Amino acid sequence: MAVITNIDDLKRIYERRVPRMFYDYCESGSWTEQTFRDNSSDFEDIRLRQRVAVDMSGRSTATQMIGQDVAMPVALAPVGLTGMQHADGEIKAARAARDFGVPFTLSTMSINSIEDVAEATNAPFWFQLYTMRDTDYTGRLIQRAKDAGCSALVITLDLQILGQRHKDLKNGLSAPPKLTVKTMANLATKWAWGIEMLRAKRREFGNIVGHVDGISDASSLGAWTAEQFDLTLDWKKVEKLMDLWGGKVILKGILDPEDARMAAKLGADAIVVSNHGGRQLDGALSSIRMLTPILDAVGSEVEVHLDSGIRSGQDVLKALAMGAKGTMIGRAFVYGLGAMGQKGVTTALEVIQKELDTTMALCGETSVKDLARHNLLVPEGFSGRWEQ
Repeated sequence: MAVITNIDDLKRIYERRVPRMFYDYCESGSWTEQTFRDNSSDFEDIRLRQRVAVDMSGRSTATQMIGQDVAMPVALAPVGLTGMQHADGEIKAARAARDFGVPFTLSTMSINSIEDVAEATNAPFWFQLYTMRDTDYTGRLIQRAKDAGCSALVITLDLQILGQRHKDLKNGLSAPPKLTVKTMANLATKWAWGIEMLRAKRREFGNIVGHVDGISDASSLGAWTAEQFDLTLDWKKVEKLMDLWGGKVILKGILDPEDARMAAKLGADAIVVSNHGGRQLDGALSSIRMLTPILDAVGSEVEVHLDSGIRSGQDVLKALAMGAKGTMIGRAFVYGLGAMGQKGVTTALEVIQKELDTTMALCGETSVKDLARHNLLVPEGFSGRWEQ
């Protein structure tokens, strides 16, 4: 058994174990992948201030996100097709998050359904909503999340139209995989994954199949999904969705100060500074570069979280010290899930918490609540500011 000391260790196992189309779905961005790469590499430009002769005892990574107690300020981000990374992937990731004490966010485009996860975990989780042209379906989806006891609605704002995801197109991404010669050749080398998938509860989009008239299999689902993302989504529709939910709302996909102001004005409980992991607008700045101008725009009006590019506890610390109140990880937990199932997600969380705790101590802090810009050395011109 390999010794896992960092997220890259999990990534290497993940790549060996999971079919290429699902690995590429996770580990790629849109078009040239510039923003995908910058999301991670820009964290490296931020350096840490080492402090010494400080009492490091009694450290804690515990805090709150939208009023919810968390073991560390890290939530599992909504990731579509998680149940294709590992059999019953959403259920296993949700259980790992529940046991560790951090939020899990279920994607609209999950393989396991809202009801599957609720039954398997018996604990509240967050639900992420993509708005569809079929407003009746969207309304039913929100009601299903309410009935399942979801504690927050995460509305994704940056996917009204798909970015140019070249690898997904070339791989013929689908759930379940279409059995082409190329796909079958790759699946033949991933026999352990295949055996587990044969025993999986579901292998299609559980929140859609059986819940939309005329959608009964993969072929009808593909045609429906391709034309369903709501091009007309605007702030008025966002407000209506928030009213329909009636509970805590997180608006995800904010990458501009003006949009952050609008989200705060609507009364969101939190916003997530995110560029969808570099899978939408290639050429946009990384999330970490846009964090400061967005914080400057909204101040303390709304809780600000950061997503995209986090691969370590040090990245989490840098985001918190820059001013975020919480973070989301997507790829980092998927690596663990694909590598070792629920145990792998737990391992990813343990690695990140250990890195966060150790780095915090060496920076002279004993609580994540005390992290601030004084812990960092940020290069001049780092933040995403521009001339008007």
